[in-house]
Parts: sequence; structure tokens; C-alpha cells
Amino acid sequence: MFKSLNALALLTSLTLGVGGAKADPVADFYKGQKLSWVLSAGEGGGYASYARMFAPFYSQHIPGNPTIVIQNMPGAGGIRAMMQLSSVAPRDGSVIGLVHSSVPFAPLYGIKGANFDPRQMNWIGSMAVENAMCVAWASSKVDKWEDLFEREYIVGGTGAGSQMETLPLMLNRLFGTKIKIVSGYKGGNDVYMAMERGEVHGRCGGLVSSINSTRPEWFSQNKVTVPILIALKRKEMFPNTPAIIEFAKDERTKRILELTLAPQGMDRPVLAPPNVPLDRLAALKKAFSSTMRDPAFIAEAARQKIEIEEVSGEEVAAIVANSYAAPASIVEAAREAMNFNLSNN
Repeated sequence: MFKSLNALALLTSLTLGVGGAKADPVADFYKGQKLSWVLSAGEGGGYASYARMFAPFYSQHIPGNPTIVIQNMPGAGGIRAMMQLSSVAPRDGSVIGLVHSSVPFAPLYGIKGANFDPRQMNWIGSMAVENAMCVAWASSKVDKWEDLFEREYIVGGTGAGSQMETLPLMLNRLFGTKIKIVSGYKGGNDVYMAMERGEVHGRCGGLVSSINSTRPEWFSQNKVTVPILIALKRKEMFPNTPAIIEFAKDERTKRILELTLAPQGMDRPVLAPPNVPLDRLAALKKAFSSTMRDPAFIAEAARQKIEIEEVSGEEVAAIVANSYAAPASIVEAAREAMNFNLSNN
């Protein structure tokens, strides 16, 4: 009797032990592993600042605590990194991405080389909600919205499909501003350096967060001006700077603006390739949300003057899906406003 009970207890113990060893296959996968994080931007810009700040906290919340290795992959307005994630990267959860918020919309507008479907990607979440703006070096004499009609305003860009090019083109087409784009810069930080060198007047499509994280003295020392917010509402930090929606002359223009500015609701989006195992994807999403709510992470973001606001993966996916469901006439109008040349596709 006692021997039978002891044998049963031993068997139960062994069974639980085996079960315990397999209780968290996600942790088993990530333990001692490197998690590659592909960025669509260069090393010195705002995206890199977000990634460097986020990575160590994110690792702590992922089961198994993998070492996160950041891989900068700028090029083609962010499309290069997205193609890597869509078609080349392993689909086992060992690679994630952080892409420019405009990149998921490139196929919608027929951008050359954007051969991916963002609706098939696994959206983990977004780290911020941000208003784009035009920013100008103070000596350029571009101080207010009206100046964009009275003199040439030269801005830097990183390639077709990036907000640094689509947004100023949209302003020119819809409102008649005189913005000239100098393309070919590798990333937003390179455009900021070009502003400091006097190569260009400014950048349209820039973000407060990227300037605060890389050049916080620009605003405090009045080194730059903000003539217009390319946004659907004003920002408290710039109470006297109008939002572009205020100048929409009719409902059609308003709908075009709402579509072109949809990326602002999912700034700094984090994603995984298609077909990642569901348990690993769920763990990555849960870890993302836990990181965004981690008091230590929130304190570090405040210390670095980096703005954060959690957007869930489901919300990001909805923004993308809703944009792709827009009426063809509005998509075509938005495409024309941003001057996308489909004849080269």
C-alpha cells in the first residue's frame, strides 16, 4: 500500500517536473537568445533614441529575457527595412522591427519597391502618438505659415514614401506653398545636421519627440521655428502655431488630410514579420504593454524628454486597415497631393 502510494507520488512528482520544464516554451525559446530589432532609421535620430531607451526594459518583460540587438537599416524612406521584415527575416519571433509610421501606407499609394502588405504584418504596438510639423532654422526667416507662400523653403528628405517628402509635397499641392525638397539624406538626423550646416532651411515631417531626444536645446534656445503643424489639431507646446486642418477649404480636403495624417496615430510602431508563432507573438505584445506601463521606463522617458503614449497592436492594425478601406477617390486624391509618381513602378 505504502509502496504504491510512494510510487504514485514519485510518478506525479516526475510528471509535474516534466510539465514544469515545458510550462513556458516562450521563455525556453528566448532564454540566452538574441532578439534582432530592425530599425528603418540611422543611428543618431529619434527612432534610434526610442529603441535604445526601450530595449533594456522590453527585454526584462519578455519571458527568457533575450538580449536585444538593434540593427539600423535606413534606406528608401524606410521601405528597405520593411521589405526585410516582410520577406527575409525569420518568422520565429527572433526578429522584430521599428519602422517609420508612414511606411505601412506606401503600398496603398503605389510607392515603388513597397512590395508588402502591412495588413499581413504582426503589429505589436506603437510607442507614441505624434503631430508632424514643419521646422525651420531661425536664420531662414521662415517663421509662420504665411512665409511658406512668400519665399522658397528648402527642406531635406530621405526618399519617396517618407513623411519628410510626402507631407511637404502635400502642402504644395493642396495649399500652394513653396517648399523645395532636397532628397537623398539617409535619415532624419542627417537632415537636422544639414540644417545646422546651412544646407537646407528645415524639415517638414519632423517630430517634437525626435528633436527633444537628440537636440533639446533647439526649442529652449529658439534655434528653430515651427511655422505649421501638419496635424489634425494644435499642440499645447505651440499654442500660436496653427494645425493644417484649420485651412481645409472643404470636406474633401479634410478627408484627404485625415488619410494622409493617419500615421500620426501610430508613431514609432513596433512589429513582427508575418506568421510568427502565436504564443511568442502574444508574449511580445504583452511585454510591450508591460514596458509602456513600467514606472521605471516612464521615468526614463521623462528624463530623456521622450514623449510616449501606448497604442496597442490591435489599434495600430485598425488604423492600417481603415486607411486601406478608404474610398478609391480619396486614396487617389491623397496620392496626387503627395505627388507619388506611379509611372515609375
